[in-house]
Amino acid sequence: MHTVVERELEMRLVLAPEHSVAVPARLSYRTDDPYAVHVTFHITSETPVHWTFARELLMEGVTQPCGDGDVRVWPTRVGTLKVVCMALSSPHGDALLEADSPLLTAWLDRTLRVVPPGEEAEAMSLDAQLSALLQQ
Repeated sequence: MHTVVERELEMRLVLAPEHSVAVPARLSYRTDDPYAVHVTFHITSETPVHWTFARELLMEGVTQPCGDGDVRVWPTRVGTLKVVCMALSSPHGDALLEADSPLLTAWLDRTLRVVPPGEEAEAMSLDAQLSALLQQ
């Protein structure tokens, strides 16, 4: 049996420096995949977009710029608001999204309470052991 920590929030897809649109998103963290975070965009549409990347990348990115390649994360301000930017690149295109920093950080803190940093391997072992016990 595993634990899931989810949060739905509205992110902003940046189309131009002064123009962005709201994008509903769901953040998900699962103890059966403790090194990763999962983000689903357009959660109310018929074709949601799923991204998975390292939780450690997000942990670092809320306080300082990090990442290279397909996922880059960094903190910034938009006016008086603190936001976390996520630049996502794929063969299908690129996207720059902004998330409210306090909401994102609160969700991330919940994941850290479930599986503290450095205890991911133990969480995987515990889930496997519980599954084996429940199948007997």
